[in-house]
Amino acid sequence: MINLRKSHERGHANHGWLDSYHTFSFADYYDPSEMGFGSLRVINEDRVAPKGGFPTHPHRDMEIVTYILEGELAHQDSMGNGSVIRIGDVQRMSAGTGIRHSEFNAAEDMPVHLLQIWIEPDEAGLTPSYEQKHFTQAEKRGVFRLVASSDGREGSVTIHQDAAIYAAVLNADQALAYTLDAPRRAYLHLARGRISLNGYPLEAGDGAKVNGPETLNLTALEAAEVLLFDLA
Repeated sequence: MINLRKSHERGHANHGWLDSYHTFSFADYYDPSEMGFGSLRVINEDRVAPKGGFPTHPHRDMEIVTYILEGELAHQDSMGNGSVIRIGDVQRMSAGTGIRHSEFNAAEDMPVHLLQIWIEPDEAGLTPSYEQKHFTQAEKRGVFRLVASSDGREGSVTIHQDAAIYAAVLNADQALAYTLDAPRRAYLHLARGRISLNGYPLEAGDGAKVNGPETLNLTALEAAEVLLFDLA
């Protein structure tokens, strides 16, 4: 069964330096019917203005995955990590018992376009940890490339939950399928472009909740980038 979540139905907040769309309830956006999907708690589509950023702030007991679509974001955290996250990079932080971090767009004239994803861990009180890996467009083209998993297989980052995140880049008219077994569920987020999902047209920012068993048949109506979350 497939239930669509259209882009315009999401929560929206524009703080000037940050323009953010919330797939699920977040901050001042609250919808009791949209509190997450399985262990997937947050998908925020953020655009951070030049010279803007998130000041140092805390997290705990959450798996936080950042997926960069455009631009670069400088990262600092209380674990001693300092890095720049670029297009194609996937960053994973396990907040566990508690971390503090900041993110900043140092560019003079280019915004950063990113997805911030929160997944609830399978246990509380984990030791905080950090990981960052790069996945080229070629690796994701025409396939569902695993970028995050519970065991770090296939070079993916490791998340502490029975969940997997796949990314795919499609050329116009390219098709791709994914088989979801029962009792698993999936959330598909269209990061950019336009696709047909089992006959339903999706545009950038749209999503779909899927309960298995189901075969997802995607056809790109134009160049597109998709994230698929396979969830327990």
